[in-house]
Amino acid sequence: MNLVGPQIRKLREAQKMTQEDFTARCNIVGLNISRSTLAKIESQVRRVTDEEAALLAKALKVSVDMLFK
Repeated sequence: MNLVGPQIRKLREAQKMTQEDFTARCNIVGLNISRSTLAKIESQVRRVTDEEAALLAKALKVSVDMLFK
């Protein structure tokens, strides 16, 4: 199950990042995802592993806990 998708979208949009901007930042921190994969994560179609959640949080510059609010 993917509980973090909507929060990832909310945090990304709060930082005024497009999906393309955010996937570029994800690639910098070591998470190689495409814009379409991010769209699937945000819409809860694709599951997120613990490792991916940690890297997504790092790319957003928030704690992992913030993804589950």
